[in-house]
Amino acid sequence: MIMRKAETGDIEALNALCMRSKAVWGYDDAFMRACHKELLLTPGEIESTDIIVVETDEKIVGMAQIGIEGNIAELEKMFVDPDALRSGIGRKLFEWAMQKARACGCHAMQLDADPNAAPFYRKTGMRDIGRNPSGSIPGRFLPRLSVNL
Repeated sequence: MIMRKAETGDIEALNALCMRSKAVWGYDDAFMRACHKELLLTPGEIESTDIIVVETDEKIVGMAQIGIEGNIAELEKMFVDPDALRSGIGRKLFEWAMQKARACGCHAMQLDADPNAAPFYRKTGMRDIGRNPSGSIPGRFLPRLSVNL
């Protein structure tokens, strides 16, 4: 397993990973189309935010993206290939995000979690602090989670 900074040339593989990973929860085609734009990375994001990828056998099997706003880190995206779930990759990505946030002087890391992924984040020590509307599905709300660094 190799962890490295994302490169612009990774964008196609990263976007495919985000879609595969989101679909693992059994969402229908209409849902996936509605959130498609929100899940995709742009070349500008790869250059302007911190994104790490995990590779095994030269295939990207995980990624995490954080943004920093003042002293709060936002876990923008974190996805693991469905074939690599429960292999420890998610934990490694989360630990990277926390270390990166601490190194940037942040005192907390937050995220709006997919309701199906929220139990994983709660196991890492994140706590519910509210909920936010989905950026792509009207009427849907996402758990807002936070962890002190």
